[in-house]
Amino acid sequence: MTVHNLYIFDRNGNCLFYNEWNRKKQAGISKDEEYKLMYGMLFSIKSFVSKMKDGFLSFQTSKYRLHYYETPSGLKFVLNTDLSVSNARETLQLIYSSLYVEYVVKNPVLSLSQSLDSELFCSKLDAFIKALPNFRLGLV
Repeated sequence: MTVHNLYIFDRNGNCLFYNEWNRKKQAGISKDEEYKLMYGMLFSIKSFVSKMKDGFLSFQTSKYRLHYYETPSGLKFVLNTDLSVSNARETLQLIYSSLYVEYVVKNPVLSLSQSLDSELFCSKLDAFIKALPNFRLGLV
């Protein structure tokens, strides 16, 4: 399993967190533009599949698979992986419940409406991602 990157968006489309592990190619645009494009794509896909029974969980291109998890409060977690990962829903739920809630929501000095600047969350997330079964570093 190769994990490329993770985005966390609030309900208004603001990117609260971004990290990458094995991203092979950069978009050639600013990070802010990339965040807006990613959120716009999610909004469009979610609107398109809103009438489907199971909703939007993931999609794939010829190069990667995008996994999506939305919390009841409207936070959106987006994890991009290689094509070998068929379902990362449980992984995203664990990132939310075991890491985000524990190290962000329960941290009284962090504001939930701003960019996420928690070294503890980042280090715990990094350790969690690297401990995933068959995690490997991609060739950069």
